[in-house]
This record gives sequence, structure tokens and C-alpha cells, in this order.
Amino acid sequence: MRLTAWLARHLGRRALAPLLYLIVTYFFLFGGPARRAIAQYQRYLAAWSGQPRLNPTRASLFAQFMAFADALLDKLDVWGGRLAVAQVRIDDPAGLRAAMHSGRGQLLVGAHLGNLEVCQALAELGENLTLNVLVHTKHAEHFNRLLRSAGADRLRLIQVSELDPASMMQLSERLDRGEWLAIAGDRVPLHGGRTVCVDFLGHAAPFPQGPWLLAGLLGCPLNLLSCLKRDGRYTVLLERFAERIEWRRGTRDAVIAGWVQRYADHLAAQCLLAPRQWFNFYPFWKDHDDTSQ
Repeated sequence: MRLTAWLARHLGRRALAPLLYLIVTYFFLFGGPARRAIAQYQRYLAAWSGQPRLNPTRASLFAQFMAFADALLDKLDVWGGRLAVAQVRIDDPAGLRAAMHSGRGQLLVGAHLGNLEVCQALAELGENLTLNVLVHTKHAEHFNRLLRSAGADRLRLIQVSELDPASMMQLSERLDRGEWLAIAGDRVPLHGGRTVCVDFLGHAAPFPQGPWLLAGLLGCPLNLLSCLKRDGRYTVLLERFAERIEWRRGTRDAVIAGWVQRYADHLAAQCLLAPRQWFNFYPFWKDHDDTSQ
């Protein structure tokens, strides 16, 4: 990451692009599991949407890998300060930007769709918002050092292995200070964790319970955040999803499953808007039934 950032800063995007595309081409040619995972996603999206043109081909699979390379270059532009707020269209029908500067913090749920770094960079590029990104990686502090070296002072990664009382107290204190929390709604922890299976693109898929448990336990509004690149320009979409997530004794699992299904339906619709921008290069549905690519 340091080497790539250094090359981007000193050589520029145009000089770095061929090298990055060469690396991505290597992973496309030799990354059978990733290729099969994307083929499965494209096939499910085509069947769910009733659009056969979205079925996987060699060209469509390679296009999705190349879209990932393009997104990586955009990430470098973001953290290199070469992307300004004025270059990003912000769609905010609920007026959430105004809420970012007053009162208690809230929860943002994103996905591995599009380029969330553009959204996170708003914390640096004029919003003056302290954003805490909850991750499962044990290398959060290392990434924080990289972010600080890139000038991202208001973005912080926090490792959350489990929702124990100490973690909940820390997160609640951050909300009380007006800070916001962000978490991925489509990434299941690699080493266990609470999940729920719901319908996604016509097939059962596991989704994490974490975002919905957090919103309920912290008593804060839950919002959806996405950033899709269309016609060469990013659009950040901020949407209110739930004012409160509440349950009674014995109903928690059913309540959370209902919210997760609503989220999966929303994610499916977003995938259809930008079919090549869902960057989950692993078998999301876990059934390995697409071995043709």
C-alpha cells in the first residue's frame, strides 16, 4: 500500500495505471476462485433481474476486474487530495449532511459496492466529520497510521471483534461526542460472528447481524451509504433506513432478520444500477455451484 501510494504521488495516475492493470490481469488469469465468485454473482444478477445480457462471459468477468483496478486508482486520487467535494454529486433526500454537524452521532451502513473511500473522504474534504469505520481486521492500527500519513486525520478504523460491554461503551461515547460510525453490511467476519441467511439475488446468502445489533443496542438512527460511478462521475447516496431498531424479549432474531432482508433487497437494486461495481471476490453464497468460468 505504501509503495502504491508513493508511486501514485510521484508518477501520477497515468503512469501508474498500466502497472496496476497488469497486476489485476495477473490475478484475473490465475485467480480461479475470484473469477468463479464473480461469475456466480453475474449469473445470479442476470437471473434475478431478468436481463440475460448480464450473464457472465470472459469479457464481462474481465470488465469487473478492470472496474476494480479503476476504483483503486480513484482511491489513490481521493487520499492524495486530487478529488474535491465539488467533483462528487451528493444525493441526500433526508438531509443527513446537516445532521452530521449537530447532536448525537449516527450509524452509516455501506457495502463493497462502488467506492466507499469517496464517502469516507468527505470526512476530510470539507465535512469536518469524525468518522469511525468498524472493521474486523486485526491490522486497524496499521491502517490508521497509513491514513494519518496520507493526511486523513478525521477517519479512524476501529477493530470490533465482538460487541462486548467495553466496546459498546466506547462506541456510545463516540456517538455522544457527535462522531459517526460506519460499518459494512455485506461482509461476514472470516472467523465466525453472528449472521443471518436471507434472500439475495434469488438465493440464500449470509449477512452479518452486527450493523443492526449495533443500531438497536446504541439506540441511534441507521442510514445507508453508497457511492457509485456512473458516466465518469461519482454519486454519493445518503438514505435514512431506520430511525430506531427495537425488539422485545424473544423477538430480536426475527426483527433483525426482517431488517437484513430489507437491506439485501436494497443492495440488489443498487447492484443492478452498477453491475460491475460489486467488489466481493469470494464465494458470497458459499455453494460453489458455478464452475464454468
